[in-house]
Amino acid sequence: MNMILGKRHIILAALVLVLGIAVYLNWTFGGKDGGLTITDQLEAGKNYGDAQYVDANTGEANGDLEVNAAGSSFFSEARLTRQQSRDSAIDTLTQMFQDSSLSDEQKSQLAVKAAGVAEAIETEGKIENMIKAKGFSDCMVYIDGDRVDVIVKTNGLLKEEVAQIKDILIAETGALEENISITEAQ
Repeated sequence: MNMILGKRHIILAALVLVLGIAVYLNWTFGGKDGGLTITDQLEAGKNYGDAQYVDANTGEANGDLEVNAAGSSFFSEARLTRQQSRDSAIDTLTQMFQDSSLSDEQKSQLAVKAAGVAEAIETEGKIENMIKAKGFSDCMVYIDGDRVDVIVKTNGLLKEEVAQIKDILIAETGALEENISITEAQ
C-alpha cells in the first residue's frame, strides 16, 4: 500500500512538472503582446427566449469588417487572459508542491488540483472545437468547478443553436442546465 501511494505521488508530481513546463514554454514562445485591448462587444444581459426584431439591411462592407475585427480582438484577448491566469495558477501549484514542509497528503491534494486544471483545459478545448464544428466562427469556454460559461461569436443565436450548445456542454461536462451560461459576442 505504501509503495503504491509513493508511486502515485511520483507520477502526479511528474505530471504537474510536465504541465508546468508545457505552460511555461507555451507562454514563452506564444508571445507576450500586451498591446491588445478588450472591446465592448460583449452583450452579457441577453435572454435567448425573447423575440427579437431582425432588419434585412446588410450594412456597409467597412462596418462589417470593423465588427469582425473587434470580435476577433475580443476572443484573442480572452484567450490570452485565460492562458495567463492558468499559467499563474499552475506556477503557484508548482511552487507549493516543491515546498518541503508540506505533508504527503497536502502534496497529493495539490496534485489532484493540478490534474483538475489540466482536465479543464482539455475539456474546454474539446468543447470549443465541437461548437465550432456546429458552424460558429469562434467561441470561448470557461469551466470553473460545476459552472460552465460559453461566449459564442454570432450575430444572433436561435433557440435550436442554444439547445445544441447546451447538449454539448451537458454531455461533455455533466453540468446542470442552471449552471450553464451562454453569451453572445459580436
